[in-house]
Amino acid sequence: MPKYTTFIKNILSEASKTARRNFGRVHGTVKGSDPNQVLTAADLAIGRFLVDQIARTFPAHNILDEEAGVVDKGSVVTWVVDPIDGTSNFAAGVPMYGIMVGLLEREIPVAGGIALPFFSDICVAEKGFGVANSGELLKINDQTHLGSSLVAYGMDGHPETPEVTVSECRLLGEIALKVRNLRSSNSVFDAMMVVKGGYGAFLNRTSKIWDNVAQQIIIEEAGGIYTDFWGKPMDYSDCLHRIESNYTFCAAAPLVHRALQNIIHNSHL
Repeated sequence: MPKYTTFIKNILSEASKTARRNFGRVHGTVKGSDPNQVLTAADLAIGRFLVDQIARTFPAHNILDEEAGVVDKGSVVTWVVDPIDGTSNFAAGVPMYGIMVGLLEREIPVAGGIALPFFSDICVAEKGFGVANSGELLKINDQTHLGSSLVAYGMDGHPETPEVTVSECRLLGEIALKVRNLRSSNSVFDAMMVVKGGYGAFLNRTSKIWDNVAQQIIIEEAGGIYTDFWGKPMDYSDCLHRIESNYTFCAAAPLVHRALQNIIHNSHL
């Protein structure tokens, strides 16, 4: 029997109630000097709840939370929490946002869950047990081809490095010419659409560890491929001391992933 999925589903269900109560009723503030990073009171409340529940149930485990930081217990097991992914959407009253809880064991994602509170939707996964969504097992369509796919690409503009943004837009143009259409909520909503077969892929070059762990185990357990942007394995080593590190990702159905990697590596980005 899975060890963690029932617990993850239960805490995500409770956290989703807080998100729904506050959706459309909160104002976001910019975190630090990055205008792309927004924080609301709901982020803090949900983060406190999730961290407290994990600490009570698994007191020997490490916890890494986007807002609260690091609880280092010297464990080989680390919970990775994103109270609200897509806070800019949430604060603006846009329903494409989510809550993520992931679990690493010796740097490998072994369990996780994603909630889309607005849609009352929760997916949970544990290594070797697949992805459960409302009692059904989800499986990514391995026969999806790039030309027939909707592909999501999350991107934030960074005025301090305009050449990077311009270069990324060129690549985005190359991808757009080879897919059916582009989509972007720039949140975990896009990852859930990959798992459910609506999208063929979700890519991003600017994210943090809490944006990835839950997504990865769910995508992989559904039969998808989850790598960094350039097709290399994700690296979560020494994660408690790398919370400011940038992570990239390319999450896709297998055939779509292969086609996207061809475009990326031929683009000379």
